[in-house]
Amino acid sequence: MTATDGMEARYRDGDTEQRIAVLEDLNRHAYDGALADDEREAGLGLVRDALRTNDPRLVSAAMGAFAGRHLGDHDWRHGVMKLVFMEVPLTTVDRLVDRRDAELSRMAADLAEEREAAGRPVPDDLRSLLPPVGAAREEGR
Repeated sequence: MTATDGMEARYRDGDTEQRIAVLEDLNRHAYDGALADDEREAGLGLVRDALRTNDPRLVSAAMGAFAGRHLGDHDWRHGVMKLVFMEVPLTTVDRLVDRRDAELSRMAADLAEEREAAGRPVPDDLRSLLPPVGAAREEGR
């Protein structure tokens, strides 16, 4: 059994705590660069699986350093928005400042507009993703 097989088996066969531990291992290895290409690819699959769950702890662990460094923009943005929707503080998102882009701001603006139209409050974390005041007017020129 390879290291990749072991990691995937621990995640697949594990309970929530064990899955979180696998994701945290990926996050630790994202810092030290100790992941082989096959481990990185397997890790991406595990992160995407965690992002499909409705468990805030798994989603939060999935948006750590590994995702910040390796997850594609589309999946990463949706992970950020899922955390906002789940009301999990965005402090758990690695590289949020570095990776925040116009598309994430647009997604946040759409959600904020939806919430306001429904008479629901707009959380501070969601507000932090909104485009700067005046940015939308300049883009529209």
